[in-house]
Amino acid sequence: MDVIIMPTAAAAAKLTAQIIADAINEKPDFKLGLATGRTMESVYANLAKLNKQKKVDFSLVKTFNLDEYVGLEEDNVNSYRYYMNYHLFDKINIDKRNTHVPNGIAEDVDAAAAAYDEAIAECGGLDIQLLGIGRSGHIGFNEPLSSFSSRTRAVTLTQITYQQNSPLFDNPKDMPMRAVTMGVGTILEARRLVFLATGSEKANIVAKAIEGPVTSMISATAMQFHENVVAILDKDAAAKLANQAEYKWSFQHDPKWAAYQKVK
Repeated sequence: MDVIIMPTAAAAAKLTAQIIADAINEKPDFKLGLATGRTMESVYANLAKLNKQKKVDFSLVKTFNLDEYVGLEEDNVNSYRYYMNYHLFDKINIDKRNTHVPNGIAEDVDAAAAAYDEAIAECGGLDIQLLGIGRSGHIGFNEPLSSFSSRTRAVTLTQITYQQNSPLFDNPKDMPMRAVTMGVGTILEARRLVFLATGSEKANIVAKAIEGPVTSMISATAMQFHENVVAILDKDAAAKLANQAEYKWSFQHDPKWAAYQKVK
């Protein structure tokens, strides 16, 4: 795993967006896995800006989001489809028919979840999966004790996730207690993982995810099994890492990151 520590959250988001944009420019029919949450909003603002400047073209890109709440219609302001339209899809030149979010309102949610994995496989798999991390250490909504071989499925959310996400609802009691999420196994099949975390409140769980023992209690530790991962952190999220000096040395001296040295 490559670990890059940026001075600010804004710089971490800008670097994340640039890495994604460069990858799309190398392969126009890119398959991109996306995430939601406040951390990602700056990433999407940067991608929209690059698109407006004609520095990246989304016209042939296909996207697949990690998760969606069960029971929320697409036009619900708290649905992740609404989030993606608002923060990214309505601001770039992407064909919305090529954008995919798990179906949380299907009559048969389990069948729809299985079909989601099939759709990813049919398009050739994901080139990059963008990931954040929840306070329980989850990627997607893979809560503690999620199997590392799990597939896209409906899950019950934990109390920690409810406490973290419910304030985003006008009435916290309206937050669904179930969601459809890509499984850990689905996520690990992406050819590359780009993990972004910012803020001091994430420092403890980030250290466990990157440097701690692999455990199903923290699904993000499964990233340690993947051969192509870059973790992009601001200095606050990186504060509890034991090997910060080594990570900074590697970023400064590894030729593959030379083009990104000036991102601030």
